[in-house]
Amino acid sequence: MQIDACGEGLGAELCKTQIINDKTFEGLICFISRGIKPAEAEYGASPIQFLFLVWDLKTLHYYLDGEVFDVITDLNYVKSLLNMKKSHRNMLRWHISIQEYRGNMNIVHKSENIHKNSDGLRRSALANTPETQHGYHRKKNI
Repeated sequence: MQIDACGEGLGAELCKTQIINDKTFEGLICFISRGIKPAEAEYGASPIQFLFLVWDLKTLHYYLDGEVFDVITDLNYVKSLLNMKKSHRNMLRWHISIQEYRGNMNIVHKSENIHKNSDGLRRSALANTPETQHGYHRKKNI
């Protein structure tokens, strides 16, 4: 799973790696993205990345539950966020909400130059309005 976040949006790519005839293939399972809510726009870089990790795990729970997986990010401090001894109360809630993944989740740092797939998703995330909050544009009843 590759994740990326910024002040504009959140994006992730979920893939499965397979080895066939001694060749490694990466198969796409899904892409997800969303815009940043107004209250979230006030967060710093660390909370935004951690918020996205939590949102991503909740959204992709069906695919990740019981599986061993890597979370690939271009920010090295996401790993340190998981090991913080003391944190803000919002981040503490987020820490608790992802505990079920702790034994199965491995955080991997990948350079921003290599980490391109989810980068484009978060930059083109849908606006987080009631019409688009679930990742698609809903038809309004008139």
